[in-house]
Amino acid sequence: MWCLSRQDGAGRLEKNQRAWGWKLPKPKISIKFCRNCRQQNHNQSADLELCSVEEQQREELLENVSRRLIMREEQLFNQDSPCKEEKEQLQKDLEALMEQIWSVVKNTFSSSSSEQLEVLKSAVISIQQQEVQDQRWAGCSEDGVPEWRPQKCLSTHMTLLQNMVESRLTQAPEDNSNEAIELSSPVKNEVCRMGKCVNEDLMTVVRKVKDCYPPHMDILNIYAGLYHQRFSARLNELAASGLEIDDCSYLLLWVNHYYPHDVLKHKELDGRIKTTCLGSLLLPHHLNQLEEQYLTHKENKVELWLTKTISREEESWLSGRKPELIDSYYFSPLAIDVIEVIDGSLTEFNYVIRDQRKAERITAHLENFLSSYKKRLKEFVNRDHSNVHPVIKAHLACEEQLRDYITEQEGPLSEQQRHRCLEVLSALRDCGYRCLTSPIHDQLKTFYHQLWTSAWLDRSLPVVNSLLDSLNQQLTSLTNLKPACRQSLLDVLHQDVVVQYVRRMMKTRLKSNEQQVCGAQRLIEDTQMIHQFFSDGDYGGSSWLGEMLQRIAEILRLQDPESVQLELVSLARMFPDLSEDHVSALLSLKIGLSAANIRSIRRSVEENRLHNVSVNHSPVFFSRVKVKWINKINHIVLKT
Repeated sequence: MWCLSRQDGAGRLEKNQRAWGWKLPKPKISIKFCRNCRQQNHNQSADLELCSVEEQQREELLENVSRRLIMREEQLFNQDSPCKEEKEQLQKDLEALMEQIWSVVKNTFSSSSSEQLEVLKSAVISIQQQEVQDQRWAGCSEDGVPEWRPQKCLSTHMTLLQNMVESRLTQAPEDNSNEAIELSSPVKNEVCRMGKCVNEDLMTVVRKVKDCYPPHMDILNIYAGLYHQRFSARLNELAASGLEIDDCSYLLLWVNHYYPHDVLKHKELDGRIKTTCLGSLLLPHHLNQLEEQYLTHKENKVELWLTKTISREEESWLSGRKPELIDSYYFSPLAIDVIEVIDGSLTEFNYVIRDQRKAERITAHLENFLSSYKKRLKEFVNRDHSNVHPVIKAHLACEEQLRDYITEQEGPLSEQQRHRCLEVLSALRDCGYRCLTSPIHDQLKTFYHQLWTSAWLDRSLPVVNSLLDSLNQQLTSLTNLKPACRQSLLDVLHQDVVVQYVRRMMKTRLKSNEQQVCGAQRLIEDTQMIHQFFSDGDYGGSSWLGEMLQRIAEILRLQDPESVQLELVSLARMFPDLSEDHVSALLSLKIGLSAANIRSIRRSVEENRLHNVSVNHSPVFFSRVKVKWINKINHIVLKT
């Protein structure tokens, strides 16, 4: 297309102007076209022309200068024999323009004034113009193509950006902020400097530089790719050099958290940068190696911390010292220390390691610690030290804190781990409860044995009144216990008393319907007294226990087999742990039911059970009541 005759030049130039989408301004430089290169004083004229071009380039937008030079190029090479001197002068003018363009690009991050950004925008337009001009010469014979074509401005521009990025990351200034001053090693300082440089420069690109480039160039992703490539190369060099653990964790912090989250997903960058194309800063084998180094170190450190914590606590128990009193209850720092160790490690892990499932390697040590904690506390209780009750009171508070922490953990702990940890804590708590309540139950045994006796039935012996009076005196031993723990312990004590009550009832043999009715009435009265006792003051009470006893009283009172059946079905649906043996024991209290009635009732209870009810959503009571048959003949009758 460039190999046209001279007479086609004017029309062709006009056509090119329309194709480029811009109109060439009238040249202010007086350009003389010579066919035989015989002008007089040519050197003097060329010097004056060059000075005029350079001065005009400084005053005009670069894109206008670029257009003018392209126009000169077209006019010159439309001639049959372009003037050599004019060709040389045009090449010098083009070189001067390109030098200015590359100088402007190099200063992209040096100045952010609106004037400088306008110059950069003009330089980018000039680069595009020159690239289009390269393409227009493509395919023409080499004889007719200017020796400076192709300019390859886009390729040069990309190379220049690569060099700029490398230089900026290599020469990134020291960070004098307090956070940077606290960095303890040259590796940390270098990673921090480079990372902050990447962040600041990408923010400059998205806020200012991006608008100087056309959208199709996607300059933000070009810069992001170049910074990623150079930052990644240096970090891989550091990873391969063998890092100390502190440097290892800091590098991982940048690779897995700061860079992907704080830099690439900054609110002004999020969704604009093609992060999936960038990938990780570290090669897979380097990343896996550093993560394994970090995890192994962290596991060992957590295990050591937890072992020292429980050993120090155990030494305090065995020394005979009582725990500290805070807010009138015994307190141990054990739970707080453990939670700080685990939570701090998991928080750091969350930032440093990609695969959050690997957190189980940390939480496994919490599980091991709890097992050791339970074992040591049980051994201490069995030795019956003088300070055992104060220690147990302090560690019931610890158990509550640990239980709350584990229950609230959603991510790091798997469901299996959480379940196992809570089981261990329940065993530890039960050990503490038994330690504190066993002396109380020892004092109440006499009253338990008097329940459901003739003296109890005929009211000649106020058994429950005496039991509750004694219990009230025993509760003074539960002072200096954290209020929430004391309330939980009283709830357990409430259940224990009712369990003993029902156990005594199921061992009883009532001889007449009158005794059944009398027993039902006494049961209702006792239920009200027990509930009132555990509901008064700070005790609270478990209302479902009272409701259960009321239903049992109704079973005793009713004489109609169908009514008894309805009550037993209702009781079994409320308490899934009510077994067949428990049903048989309750029916053995009923006088007047035939064997057929008993079989029918038992069958109906089994058919109407809620078999799929989770025990976690239903009170557990009857499984604690062990049924022992006294009358073997009665047992045989019930089974027939």
